[in-house]
Amino acid sequence: MILAEVEAFHSRPIAPTRRIALGDLDLPCDPAPGFGGILLGGIAARFAGDLDEDTAIDVAHLVNEVERGGRIPQPRARHRLQVDRIGLRPCHHRLVGRGEQLVLDIDHTRGTPAQHVLCAVYAAGTLPPSVRPTVMSAVRKGLRWHGEIGPSLIAHLAGRGADLSVTAAADPVGWALRVLQLDAARTGGAPPALRRVDLTIPSRKEVQQAFRDQLRAVHPDHGAEDDGAAQRISELAEARRILLG
Repeated sequence: MILAEVEAFHSRPIAPTRRIALGDLDLPCDPAPGFGGILLGGIAARFAGDLDEDTAIDVAHLVNEVERGGRIPQPRARHRLQVDRIGLRPCHHRLVGRGEQLVLDIDHTRGTPAQHVLCAVYAAGTLPPSVRPTVMSAVRKGLRWHGEIGPSLIAHLAGRGADLSVTAAADPVGWALRVLQLDAARTGGAPPALRRVDLTIPSRKEVQQAFRDQLRAVHPDHGAEDDGAAQRISELAEARRILLG
């Protein structure tokens, strides 16, 4: 299942004029950074390490300008952003869901690192001002990333302390309530599709008590199985952080 997608167009590396253009963008960002912000940050992380020093500096300045929503004179970072796609080659970057796992599907077979990073920055600039700062924060995280392009990066881009699932990324509060088993108690046992209707956040005391109860239930020191305990404890801690944050 495709959760977010960027279509970009690039001139060939041997072309005398370096050109880029944006195609169709599907970048859901609610709640920000959302699937769209994770994808844009992932593109930046995949290619930022291959930028030369001058381009990396230009990109850092460009991120600030695009975030402010000002007019960007062209060319920038030795590339021209244009609307016309004639003579340019397309590529697609996607964030996909495989079951509950989020996977970055980044096309590195076409285009240069600079072209990919610049398209990610300009794509972020097309988003509404209300979400743009949070999405740009994810792009900046990607530009500074030095690890593997995988689950830890996705969690980092989303501002999460644990591996991120599709459900957790789409509805972090609802996910946290379910992890701490607070959702049914606050909705009268309504079915999952209706549980977010008129849902209120529990009090700090309720969250802390639910965390302690669930931690006791899954901790090996209290008789629970060792297998999967670390992941479950990590999820409980992350759920508590979301609700208390």
